[in-house]
Amino acid sequence: MPEKSFVEKFMRATGKLRMIFGPASSSSLTHEMTEENKQLLHRQELQAQQRTTVRRPDGSTYLVPKDAEDQSLR
Repeated sequence: MPEKSFVEKFMRATGKLRMIFGPASSSSLTHEMTEENKQLLHRQELQAQQRTTVRRPDGSTYLVPKDAEDQSLR
């Protein structure tokens, strides 16, 4: 039997806490992504590329469009 990864050991050790504090998935961590998940990831990456993070002097951050002409959130 192959050695279990740290994540698998951790998930097994914290199983009871996860049952109380929230849902958890115990599926395999080494499976291939489904086509639907690949498409979702691709869409999210494209959306993330359309915005940039701006940091205020107080340390807080917010997202603004990368389009230089769009001043709606600035």
